[in-house]
Amino acid sequence: MLVALIWAAAAAPVHAGNLWLDSAADGQQVKPQNLPDFVELAARLSPTVVNISTQSQAEVAGGDSLPQGRPLELSPEERFGLPGGVKSLGSGFIINPAGYILTNEHVIEDADKIVVSLTDGRNFNAKVVGRDVKTDVALLKIDAGAPLPVAPLGDSSRLKVGQWVMAIGNPFGFDHSVTAGIVSAKARFIPGSYSDFIQTDASINPGNSGGPLIDLNGAVIGVNSAIYTRTGSSMGIGFAIPINVVKEEIEQLRAQGKVTRGWLGVYIQRVTPALSDSLGLEEPRGALVADVLKDSPASAAGIERGDVIIAFNGRPIKDSQELPLMVGETPVGRRVTLKFIRDRAIHQVTATITPSREDEIEKAIGTREQERAPSARQVGLGLDVENITPQLARELGMSDKGGVVITQVEPGGSADEAGLREHDVILEVDRQPVNDVHAYQQALNRRGGSSILLLIERSGSTIFVPLKRQG
Repeated sequence: MLVALIWAAAAAPVHAGNLWLDSAADGQQVKPQNLPDFVELAARLSPTVVNISTQSQAEVAGGDSLPQGRPLELSPEERFGLPGGVKSLGSGFIINPAGYILTNEHVIEDADKIVVSLTDGRNFNAKVVGRDVKTDVALLKIDAGAPLPVAPLGDSSRLKVGQWVMAIGNPFGFDHSVTAGIVSAKARFIPGSYSDFIQTDASINPGNSGGPLIDLNGAVIGVNSAIYTRTGSSMGIGFAIPINVVKEEIEQLRAQGKVTRGWLGVYIQRVTPALSDSLGLEEPRGALVADVLKDSPASAAGIERGDVIIAFNGRPIKDSQELPLMVGETPVGRRVTLKFIRDRAIHQVTATITPSREDEIEKAIGTREQERAPSARQVGLGLDVENITPQLARELGMSDKGGVVITQVEPGGSADEAGLREHDVILEVDRQPVNDVHAYQQALNRRGGSSILLLIERSGSTIFVPLKRQG
């Protein structure tokens, strides 16, 4: 009924005053088009979609009784009467007749037992062949004793915004539910994730995770992974991992159980309009290098903190989050060209991509959250700073290699609005190193503009922060 109403409204002429205007440009009538045949698609693809439930041994030992005394707080799994010990429900789809299944990594995370259910009612224990947390993809294997139907994998690079798509999954425990919608957007970036996402308004709810997003040709063009919600259920904004990203990982997952990515060895941040202005760029683009790791490909190539990488191997970088994707998909050992801006001039170097060391580095860095230390007042940007003496460095667990430490941030001031915190260390002011409070104050006085660019060290990482002068 809803589709019929929307379609009829689109085909009707629009009344404006005493004129009837055609709904098409230049007076040309829009030809009515039939809706896609989702019936045939659903019949053909449903047998390739599986339900996935996980259990932990401790929970299984507790029996089948449901929690008592909190009916309004029951999870979807409990509400629909799943057996005791079920930790989560998700979906997946078969990609090989021998029983290989794709799903989300978060569906099978921390599972002691994984059960796969087919449309014909058969259940199989599954083993994890490989998993990748960064793209939230896992490869499972079951032994069904006979060839299984397969969902063909499509080409997500050919997707267009507005085209029809269909999702099949297990929302809230409802077996093999089919929903349809359109591609709402492409190349959506979600903080903390590795890949860019396909956005769709096809209804996706808890339990759809790991299921396929399918185009009108019956090919899988995405793996449903997340929803944007304030209520816990669909609000018409769902996200799927592009199948081209997944296809690049499948063989590594099958052969070695994990994905080895290329690595450049830089920490980057987005070039905002404020940063672009502070750096003297014509427009906000590229990836700003906030730090270069020691003994990394970027370091060997001569990349420095403050450089803005604008192209990777000839591919322009508009948004900083594009760079990790480009580097990650580059084969280890490949030589690449990096085009970057330094001191408002364009430079180019070559670098050799090496295996990723991110996990190793993250473990080594750790965190350095400490108690507040006494501060000394310094006027300028809504913050107080102090010299980093050896004693203060020991108290705060930081190095005394230079810079000044922020000891207080004025609520509502420029520094507060820019996100600066107590115990952040200011290393540079407008690209000039500062080793003590005197040098810091001199750097502030030399710059007479309304904005200023600070290089901040926080918990072992560095980041550029633009902020405006107060008053």
